Amino acid sequence: MKKLIIALLLLPFFSKAQNSLMAVIRTEGKQETLAGVTITFKKLKLAGISDSTGKVQFNNVPDGTWEVVISSIGYKELEMEFVFPVKAPGIIQIYLEPLPGELEEVTVNSTRSNRSIRNTPTRVEFIAEEEVHEEASMRPGDIKMLLAESTGIQTQQTSPTTGNAGIRIQGMDGRYTQILKDGFPVYSGAAGGLGLLQTPPLDLRQVEIIKGSSSTLYGGGAIAGLINLITKVPADKMELNFHFNATSAGGLDINSFYGQRFKKAGVTFFVSRNTNMAYDPANISFSAIPKFERYTLNPKLFLYFTDKTKFNFGVNTTFENRLGGDMQLIEGRGDSTHSYFERNKTKRLSTQFTLDHKFNDKSSFKLKNSAGYFNRIINSRDYSFNGTQYSSFTEATFVNKRKASDWVAGLNVLTDHFKENQTTPGILRDYNQTTLGIFIQNTWNTYSWLIVETGLRGDYVNDYGAVLLPRISALFTITPQLTSRIGGGLGYKTPTIFTEESEKLLYKNVMPVNAAINKLEKSVGANWDFNYKTSFQKISFSLNQFFFYTLLKNPLFIETVAGGFSQLQNIPGQIVSRGAETNIRLGYQDLALYLGYTYTNAEIHNNGTITENRLTPKHRFNGALVYEIEDKWKFGSEFYYFSKQKLSDGTTGRDYWLTGLVVEKLWKPFSLFINFENFGDVRQTKFESIFNGTLTNPVFKDIYAPLEGFVVNGGLKIRL
Repeated sequence: MKKLIIALLLLPFFSKAQNSLMAVIRTEGKQETLAGVTITFKKLKLAGISDSTGKVQFNNVPDGTWEVVISSIGYKELEMEFVFPVKAPGIIQIYLEPLPGELEEVTVNSTRSNRSIRNTPTRVEFIAEEEVHEEASMRPGDIKMLLAESTGIQTQQTSPTTGNAGIRIQGMDGRYTQILKDGFPVYSGAAGGLGLLQTPPLDLRQVEIIKGSSSTLYGGGAIAGLINLITKVPADKMELNFHFNATSAGGLDINSFYGQRFKKAGVTFFVSRNTNMAYDPANISFSAIPKFERYTLNPKLFLYFTDKTKFNFGVNTTFENRLGGDMQLIEGRGDSTHSYFERNKTKRLSTQFTLDHKFNDKSSFKLKNSAGYFNRIINSRDYSFNGTQYSSFTEATFVNKRKASDWVAGLNVLTDHFKENQTTPGILRDYNQTTLGIFIQNTWNTYSWLIVETGLRGDYVNDYGAVLLPRISALFTITPQLTSRIGGGLGYKTPTIFTEESEKLLYKNVMPVNAAINKLEKSVGANWDFNYKTSFQKISFSLNQFFFYTLLKNPLFIETVAGGFSQLQNIPGQIVSRGAETNIRLGYQDLALYLGYTYTNAEIHNNGTITENRLTPKHRFNGALVYEIEDKWKFGSEFYYFSKQKLSDGTTGRDYWLTGLVVEKLWKPFSLFINFENFGDVRQTKFESIFNGTLTNPVFKDIYAPLEGFVVNGGLKIRL
C-alpha cells in the first residue's frame, strides 16, 4: 500500500517528463512527403523512420533540449534542436533539400508498390524525362541509343542491311529481356521484332530498368531483366512539343506531342513520321542504314470520375516499310548481279485501358487490359515470310498499404496466338499460348535500417504446365549515405521461333517449336549492390557497385537438321552469366561527369564443353561529361569502349572506341541542337568484310560494331 501511494504521488512528475513528437518530412520546394527518412536523437537511444506518408512519431521523450539529425539518401543532412516540453504541440513540418544534381523523390511503377525509388528493395534503374529528351537529340526516331548508354545493356544488330536490333542485358540474348509499355507486355513474341526501332521517345515520361530475374513480377520472359517504358500523363498546364531532326545519313524525323487535363478529362496525343534514305558509307554496295518510312500515332484519353476513381484508354499504332540490301536495287537500278534485298513491312496496333479505384488511403484496386495486333511481312529475293500475332493481357491487382508493410495481390491472363500465312512451301509455325498467373507481393518495413520485399507467382502455361516463381529483395540503410540491396529469384521463358538466331535467318527453314520436344527455359538469378552518396562544398559524389549472377537451364539454340532445316532445341547444359557494373557520378555546380564499367563473363556449358557466349564484350567502359547553363546551353560529350567479342564462326572481333558530342542552345519556347555521333568514324567495314560470298548471294557475318560510321544530326525543338 505504501508503494502504491508513493507511485501515485510521483506520477504527475513522470508524466511531465515524458513527451510526444510527431513530424512530417517533405521535400523543399515541391513539399512532397518523403518516406524512409531517418530521424535520430543524438544523446538518446531513440531513432525512427518516416512511413509511406512521410510521418514519424516519437513517444516518451524526456524533458530537455535535444539535438536531432534528419537524413535521407540524396538529401542534405539536417540538424535541428527541439526543446521539450513543446510549447505548441502539433505536427511539425520538416523540409529536406536535395543534394546538387540529385533526382527529386520519384515513384517507380514497375514493382507495383508505388514506392519512392530510394525506398524500394528491388534495384530499379531510373531514366527521368529530362534525360529521355536529351537522348532524343541524338536519336529522336527510336530508343536504341537511350537504352544502350546504360551499363550492362547492349543493343545487338541482327541484320546488317535492315538494321534490325534487339536488346541484351548482362550478356543474355534479347529474348530474355521483357519490354513493357506502361506495364503492358506489348513487345513479346513476334511483336518483339523491330520493337526498339519503332518506339520514338518523345511521349515517354520515364524509363525503369530492372536487371536480373524478374519473371515473378510480370511472368515469363524477364530472365535477364525487364524494361518498362512509361508514357506521359496530362497535366493542368498544356504541353505541346514539336521535334524536327535531320541527319547527314539521309534521315528525317518529325515528332509532336500534345497533352492537357480539363477538370474531369484529359488527353495525350503523339504522332511522328520517321524516314531515311538508304545509306552506304563504306561503298560496299550494301545498305548500312535501310530505306524506310514509318508513321506512329498514339492517342490516349483520361477520365477522372471522382477523386478516387480514374480511367484511361489508349491506342498505339505503327506502320512501317523498310527496305535494305543492294544499293543499286534499292535505287531502282537492280540487275542479275545486284539483286539481293530484305524488305520488312510491319503493322503494329494495340489498345490499352486501365481502371484505378481507391477505396481509402490504404486500399486500392486496378484493372488493366491490352489487346494487340502485329503483322510482319519479310520479302527477300527467293523467300517470303508473312505472319500475324494476336495477343492480349488482362490483369487485376489489389493493393493494401499499412504502416509496417504493403501488400499487392493479383491475377492475370496472357494470350499469344501466332498465325502464319504460307507464301512459300514449308511447315507452318502457328501456335497458341495461354498463360494464367496469380501473384502476391509484400514489402515489409522491418526496422529503420531494413526493408524486405518478397514475392511469389504461380503461372500455368498450356502445353508446358505449372511454374512457381519466388523472389526476395532487401534494402539495408547502413548509414544515411550508404545503402545496399540484395535480391534474387527464379524465371522462365516459353519457347517460340522468335529468337536472335532465327531473326538472322529471316525464319527461313526454321522448324516450328514442338512442346513434345521443347521445354521451358528456366533460370535462377541473384544480384547485390551498394550505393554511396555524399557531398562536400559544391561537389557531389555517388558510387554504385553492382554484382550479378544468372544461370539459365536448358537454353534454346538453333541446330541444323536433315533437309537443310533448322530446329530450335534445348541443349543439355546451361548458360552462366556473371559479372559486375560500376557507376560513378561527380557533380560540380552545372558540370557532371558520369563513368561506367561493365564486366560480363557469359559462358555456354553444353554437354561438358564450355564456350563464350557470342557477341558479348567482357569489358565495356562508358563515360559522359555534361555541362549545362540553365535555360541557355547544354553540352554533352560521350565515349564508349567495347572489348573483343566472340563471333558465331569461332573468330574474334576487334575492340573499338566510340565518341560523340552534342550541343543544344535553349530559348524559352524553343531550342536548336546539333549532334556529332561517332566522330571517329568507327565502322566494322573498316576492320573487315561483313559478308562472304558474292553480291548476289552474300552470307553476312555477325555485326558487333557500328556500320553507319560518323553521322551528324541536328534540328529544332519547340515547347509551347
